[in-house]
Amino acid sequence: MDPMQIYAFDMNCIGHINHGLWTHPRDMSLNYTDLDYWVDFARTAERGKLDGIFLADIVGVYDVYKGSPDTVIQTAAQIPVNDPIIPISAMAYATTHLGFGVTVNTSYEAPFLFARRMSTLDHLTKGRIGWNIVTGYLDSAARSMGFDRQPDHDARYDAAEEYLEVLYKLWEGSWDDDAVLRDKAGGVFADPSKVRAVKHEGKHYRMEGIHLSEPSPQRTPLLFQAGASARGQDFAARHAECVFIAGPSAQAARSTVEALRGRAVDFGRGVDDLRVLSLVTAVVGRTEKEAQDKLEDYRRHASVEASLAHYSSSIGVDLSKFGMDEPIVDQTSNAQQAALANVTGKAGKPPMTPRQIIDQMVLGSRMKPIVGSAEQVADYLQAWVEESGIDGFNLARTVAPESLRDFVDLVIPVLQERGLFKADYNEGPMRQKIFGRDNGRLPSSHPAAVHRLG
Repeated sequence: MDPMQIYAFDMNCIGHINHGLWTHPRDMSLNYTDLDYWVDFARTAERGKLDGIFLADIVGVYDVYKGSPDTVIQTAAQIPVNDPIIPISAMAYATTHLGFGVTVNTSYEAPFLFARRMSTLDHLTKGRIGWNIVTGYLDSAARSMGFDRQPDHDARYDAAEEYLEVLYKLWEGSWDDDAVLRDKAGGVFADPSKVRAVKHEGKHYRMEGIHLSEPSPQRTPLLFQAGASARGQDFAARHAECVFIAGPSAQAARSTVEALRGRAVDFGRGVDDLRVLSLVTAVVGRTEKEAQDKLEDYRRHASVEASLAHYSSSIGVDLSKFGMDEPIVDQTSNAQQAALANVTGKAGKPPMTPRQIIDQMVLGSRMKPIVGSAEQVADYLQAWVEESGIDGFNLARTVAPESLRDFVDLVIPVLQERGLFKADYNEGPMRQKIFGRDNGRLPSSHPAAVHRLG
């Protein structure tokens, strides 16, 4: 088995996935507006040789539950939420090898300016930046940006396809590899004959302009995606290099992994061009009893209300309108289609009730945590990789920064002893570290490659 990849999963906010735990006396996430908080987080992740930090984001509020944002405002469930890009420069400066994946929504960012922002980060991080491509799922975000509602689910992906085409043209085709000369004696920084304007005329985007940044180490950042619907998986198989999933079991994850890799091959890509990572929460102790005691301590601070509010917006259905034991059936929405199907019985299992959803929210999340000693947690992760075919994990926080430190200090050494996790980083840009490609560039099988010249 190849060494697994592991990312620390977080968000520039107080409450992320496991809601309510900011109220724990040892939790430090109230310091999320302090750069020292993020620098310490990055240094801990690099000390553990983690592949990167993955920062989620939303640009709206969860206002479906009870028809109001009051619950999430009161419980700090991803509101307030600050820009995920801003802390990355400081975290990169404080580390040497750690990668960074940042979520940016294609629906509300002009591609020309976004291309420059990511090229700038790729330069400043020396090629350690990745982009998680999302299209959004909140009508509150659309209203905030001046629209009545967001486009239909599949239409958002159609627009994202064209968005990426514009970006690929800018990142891969506007400047030749040898355009930059830096000739002080001759007074020539770049050869104008090797720099060109990008022209695009499409259904959703129209632009003409030279990419404002010179070629960065990776040119196109490492591409992440987390769409779970059929359309989302199709998009990921075509464009993504790392795909995040949240499978309820290793067997369910295996079918997703096989489908993703099969579709990638259909698009002319290689099976090894895709890495699949599963969401996981771990509560670790030096013994099983210590871990169980820690879990019970954490549970006293978890917020079911915040989790129901988050989940309601994720599926686009107000769960407060259902009785505790009432099946959630015959529901449609324009939000996350895979999550909705999982609840309403359209994913091959019976529809759920609010009580069943709450029962699985052990720490205010929609997934039960792994709980045990370092050896037990390592056993679980190893079995998941072997049974599902995934490549690694996206590690959600519980009590911050305690949960990451516990994982780094206790679990990582066990995984390393078993040869399941790297002892040290490889050299080079983020893509080179993960895929072993010499120059950190996208392979010729990726759709971005057709926009390269020469």
